[in-house]
Amino acid sequence: MKAMTLSLITAMCMVLAACAGMGSREPLPTATSVDLARYAGTWYEIARLPMWFQRHCVDSKAIYTSRPDGGVGVHNECLTDSGGLDQIEGAATVVDPKTNARLRVVFDNFFARLFGSSREGNYWIIDLDPDYRTSVVGTPDRRFLWILSRTPQLDDATYRRLVERARQLGFPVSDLILAKRPL
Repeated sequence: MKAMTLSLITAMCMVLAACAGMGSREPLPTATSVDLARYAGTWYEIARLPMWFQRHCVDSKAIYTSRPDGGVGVHNECLTDSGGLDQIEGAATVVDPKTNARLRVVFDNFFARLFGSSREGNYWIIDLDPDYRTSVVGTPDRRFLWILSRTPQLDDATYRRLVERARQLGFPVSDLILAKRPL
């Protein structure tokens, strides 16, 4: 009986330790510095994690513009699986002025105005190549991730490097959805 009790206690401790480890993640690092004027322009989505608000998108892009108030204008559009075009406008404000890598984006729709975004931001630039050709953007809870490029296509080696970077940061990269755009 004591052996069974000891085994049960040991098993429970292992389960609790595993559960505790699941929720503990290192803080998500960001790019060390982002020049928002250079970041402005068109970014093509190469891959993303599944999310309900993009569930019908097969080919997406974002267009960022500098705003006079120091913020960033956001225009997102996607070609849907039914051939339609969905578009939404928003605005981003810098949350971390030291790096400009953490932004709070709010879109102009009822849902976004009702729930808003986190104080710490919901658009973290976690990887940015020095020439501003590729970017990896995610959320600190690792539920959302986008791999972006200035061009509609990305070479395989660069894509694999960006996916590996996201994996190292704790994102579930096996769930990535690749954009489906014409060549």
